[in-house]
Amino acid sequence: MWILYAFGSALFAGLTAVLAKCGIRKTDSTVATAIRTIVVLAFSWLMVFIVGSQAQLSAISGKTLLFLILSGLATGASWLCYFRALQIGDINKVVPVDKSSTVLTILLAVIFLHESLSLAKGAGIVLIAAGTYLMIEKKQSDGAAKSGASWLLYAAGSAVFASLTSILGKVGISGVESNLGTAIRTGVVLVMSWMMVFVTGKGKLVRAVPKNELGFICLSGLATGGSWLCYYKALQDGPASVVAPIDKLSILVTILFSWLVFHEKLTKKSALGLAAVVGGTLLMLV
Repeated sequence: MWILYAFGSALFAGLTAVLAKCGIRKTDSTVATAIRTIVVLAFSWLMVFIVGSQAQLSAISGKTLLFLILSGLATGASWLCYFRALQIGDINKVVPVDKSSTVLTILLAVIFLHESLSLAKGAGIVLIAAGTYLMIEKKQSDGAAKSGASWLLYAAGSAVFASLTSILGKVGISGVESNLGTAIRTGVVLVMSWMMVFVTGKGKLVRAVPKNELGFICLSGLATGGSWLCYYKALQDGPASVVAPIDKLSILVTILFSWLVFHEKLTKKSALGLAAVVGGTLLMLV
């Protein structure tokens, strides 16, 4: 059953990007991130009460709380970059760059956490890096072309902060139940995202969000919550070394829906890149 939950996590994670893209056509990406985080936070605390870990709040150490907060700040920065990249770039280019955080996470884990790097993982890193390069080299859509290379900078920022989230979160989560740790981190993301809204003077844009886009933003939050529910259930029953790479296969779902919904087509070069990314991800299972 845990394998089904792992693939369910990948499915919902893939839908998240597509639903988010639908919700930020006219809505500012920072505002959309702040609204979406409210939904994700509700899901996070739902997970806490489902597993009954709320009683551990008073027992969290200062060090654990510090790393959870830092992880939350990194998550917030990653989400802000990711949704800005989605707003101005093509999904099937942004997502591979974001998913390349797997490579950076492994490298950081080897350097700072002294985790071992097997031959299979090394080959996987090379394939994911090469595949990502092939996918971002494809011809841009008209909308993405107007934004120049700025989408790439935001997508790369998303990947870097996502990697930091994993490393900081691994240190912080060691002292607290994972669902409770996720809820605390999401609370930090909520505060950070709304601070960004008001610091940048975009508070007045909240009321101007079109109702149809608000619906997609909320659905994106629900998809993220669904992904987390499945992901942590899979982690609870199955090995993390297998669950995490399966979750990264959400890229296939995202690419499929970007083709169906936004008609973003893959060239032969991009398809080869996608195959390399998937192959590299599967090697992580070894």
